[in-house]
Amino acid sequence: MRERDESVLHEILPPEERAIEAVVARYQRVAPAVTRFARSLAGNEELQVRLGTQAASTPETIVIDPRSFQTAYARSAPVTPAEVALTSALHEVIHLIATDLDEERPIPKEWLAFAETVEEDPDLEHEGPMVPVGLFQLGEMDDDLIRPDLEEGDIDFGDVEATDAGSVSVLDALHAIGGPAAEALFFAIEDARQERIHFDAYPGAGSVLKDLYRTSVGHAMGNARPLGQFALACFMIVGGHEERDLMQQRLPANVAVALDDAMGFLNPVFDVDDAWSIGTIALQLLSVAKMHNLVQEGAATSSQRQLQDEADGAAISETVDAVRMVTPSLADRESYDQTRQAAQAISAQDGVKGEADQAGDPATDQIMKVSMAPTIFLPSGQGGKLLVTELPVGFAAFAPQGREMLHKASTNWGVAQHRVSGELYPLFLANQRRGLRSGFDAGDLSPYTPLLLGAGLYERMFERRDLPSRRSYAVSLLVDGSASMLQPRETGGRKAPWAMAAALLGAWTLAKLADELQIDFEVAIFNRSFAAKRDDTEFTYRDIRSKATAGLRQAQGGNAERLTRTVNHYLVKGFNDRWRMSEDVLAGLFFTAAAPQEAAREARKDPKAAPPVSMFDKAANVDEFNVAHAAERLAAQRASHRIMVVLADGMTRGSVQALAETVADVERGGATVLGIGIGDDTVRAAYSRAQVVEQPLQLAAAMVEGVRSTLYKSIAASGVDSWWAHEGERVLMDHMETGAFNG
Repeated sequence: MRERDESVLHEILPPEERAIEAVVARYQRVAPAVTRFARSLAGNEELQVRLGTQAASTPETIVIDPRSFQTAYARSAPVTPAEVALTSALHEVIHLIATDLDEERPIPKEWLAFAETVEEDPDLEHEGPMVPVGLFQLGEMDDDLIRPDLEEGDIDFGDVEATDAGSVSVLDALHAIGGPAAEALFFAIEDARQERIHFDAYPGAGSVLKDLYRTSVGHAMGNARPLGQFALACFMIVGGHEERDLMQQRLPANVAVALDDAMGFLNPVFDVDDAWSIGTIALQLLSVAKMHNLVQEGAATSSQRQLQDEADGAAISETVDAVRMVTPSLADRESYDQTRQAAQAISAQDGVKGEADQAGDPATDQIMKVSMAPTIFLPSGQGGKLLVTELPVGFAAFAPQGREMLHKASTNWGVAQHRVSGELYPLFLANQRRGLRSGFDAGDLSPYTPLLLGAGLYERMFERRDLPSRRSYAVSLLVDGSASMLQPRETGGRKAPWAMAAALLGAWTLAKLADELQIDFEVAIFNRSFAAKRDDTEFTYRDIRSKATAGLRQAQGGNAERLTRTVNHYLVKGFNDRWRMSEDVLAGLFFTAAAPQEAAREARKDPKAAPPVSMFDKAANVDEFNVAHAAERLAAQRASHRIMVVLADGMTRGSVQALAETVADVERGGATVLGIGIGDDTVRAAYSRAQVVEQPLQLAAAMVEGVRSTLYKSIAASGVDSWWAHEGERVLMDHMETGAFNG
């Protein structure tokens, strides 16, 4: 038993942790255990269990709809989130595997006694409604008082003679004989029976289910009609969730007496193993309810009777559903049919084995993608999801055009490579040699590298990188990738889309500089839109985005926007990636930024081969999460001098204060953060080192000059007068005196 002072679920789980992506993330942690359980229950070691927007069950695949157990996290129960994740998943697997209501039989002869009206039958000694007034006694019912003329052997729970040669499903038969109320009672009793049988072998998970149900009974009983109270009591007793005496204490006197009389029909539930037998018990329970006036009576016309029947069915369903975890396969007739149809659709695709191992639809794919994304925490304690992935490699298809445009732009905007690195190169050579015994000891890739690798000295070679005598550098460049960066801007009397192009030119130039000086660096671009995958083309991106958005709007309503407009962080080149492997992707991205209309035309011509140029959607960024995540990667480099350059054309959609606190926290960690704003001076509110530019030449130059100036200062601070080359000293002093970069 849990102690009374333990926290209950709703107290320890804030609303954001009950969101669908949080629910899926917790499921992912228990998914292997759930799969093993499902395979054992089904007796199939090849069975696959996955998530999907439509629950389904086939011999090869179980699909769980995460919405089925999402509501469990809103309950006030003394259970933990991890317990709910495992129990609710096991609950769905049990019902999906154990539920099969498709067997067709002729309507059993004895069921006709429960019908509201029956045609005259010479074999029957009665006519009219079979609600035998006066036959029910208080206490247990050892005999079948509904049909006292029948002996036990006369009622067959299996195949029986039918008055009609036609065969129907159990749900059709129940609807014809007992109406909506009989169907609702059937689903409640079958649900509880399956839980009792299968959870008995797992008492830990069964106790969690009991806690979830027991905490909801009081509220459900207080808002229910007598018929709903009666049905809920039957559900709790059959499922083993509550004792009969305790349930009766919650019930009005007339309902408690009806429950006494119902026990004679509830006790045999575990001795039967087919849906038709449960159907018989449901009809018996409905007759008990009628005997105790728990159902509506007095309808004068058939249409009024139909409305009363529907109200009775709703009274049962609403009350029981307020307590149980509603599984799609046993929610109601329509939901069961949808589950079976989904199973048939999966069976038709059984030949595509690879797809069976994945989430089955784009909407669920997107939920899982968000659920597995890292949560980034800011200095303020605020957290948020950030989808981190590689930039689609398809942009390399535009590399030839991009390289040509890069060459022209670097000349026009004054950032030719030799002007950047030529003055720094001798300084870095001196820095690498200062106080070192050899290039090998510094961790440099010397001509002897193959011999060192062959001798197994690879680790030792790089251990020396952390020696105090060696100064190391790491540069991280973040580029705003929102659609506004591709919009035309004034430049020399005409408008052109230069913002992102100039930023990427700066990134290209800095990449060349860092590569030549053997500085570790990375380039990332961030936006807020539907996230693209590494292998996406324009066709696949648009197709998946459309399907995922439509599916999430249907399944998640207002949450669809949050799940599809995610904060995305694309790595163009990571610290551990070779520059040569990323050059073409960055060049193709430059072409897309410098000539967006031409890139869009190319994508329309052949969308299946073109990169996803439409990934740059109109949506404001949340800069602080991207800065915080890039700072984590930068810190992991353990370089003595770390530089981050952030370029954006507007302020964060999040919080300017949160961004400023994040930048300050990064700088307290030893990194230098440079903020560059394009035509937006609010960047000064968040970055202590900031610059605002209005022209493309200013932008590219500012990016390069900011990094170059910071490198100069870091070299000077290391003891310039002991080793400085004469030519470099003059250049250094010029930069420091003129204050080339603010801060």
